[in-house]
Amino acid sequence: MTFVRSLIIVGILTGTSLIALFSSNNQPVPPLRPLSEFPLVIGSWKGEPNQIDQREFAIAGVEHYVLADFYQPRGTPINFYLGYYESQKQGDTIHSPKNCLPGAGWNILESGTIDVKIPNKNKSVTLARLLLGKAKERQVVLYWFHSRGRIISNEYMQKIWLVMDSIFRHRTDGTFVRITCPVSTDENQAIKTLTKFAEQIFPVLDRYIPS
Repeated sequence: MTFVRSLIIVGILTGTSLIALFSSNNQPVPPLRPLSEFPLVIGSWKGEPNQIDQREFAIAGVEHYVLADFYQPRGTPINFYLGYYESQKQGDTIHSPKNCLPGAGWNILESGTIDVKIPNKNKSVTLARLLLGKAKERQVVLYWFHSRGRIISNEYMQKIWLVMDSIFRHRTDGTFVRITCPVSTDENQAIKTLTKFAEQIFPVLDRYIPS
């Protein structure tokens, strides 16, 4: 373990304690609109809603969520998950998929980032990217932390900003967004499909997630 990585981990542990210390001053922040109204038509994709079971719901510690499979007339389906936390506190924060997915049997074969354009804002954001494998199956995952006006692709920075905003803004609300696409023949095609979906979903997210 490098010295810098050690410092980061120590900082996160210290920050978690600070969140607990300042959490009494933090007010829950609900979504701008009820997530029950989240649209199931995104561009050319049409969604079918799903539910997470009670055990997973309890483990996630999330107050609101959207889980749906989106389909195009022709093309690979996309699984979409949005978990919204009105407040986060010690032991009840957003979980990294790097910790959860191996427990579900998926191996992380590659990890990195990818830049995606936001059409309505004329800028790009950086999202985290994973290539997963289970037996002969492959999946590509894009995910990010959509929290308090920031798009964050790094788990460590997510924790750091959570501590800073808890202290100075008295806010610990946060959102985790994950989109997943199976690799049928070509990993690059799966990434292209996810990127197009992400470009269309960002303007929708702004109507529900506080900045």
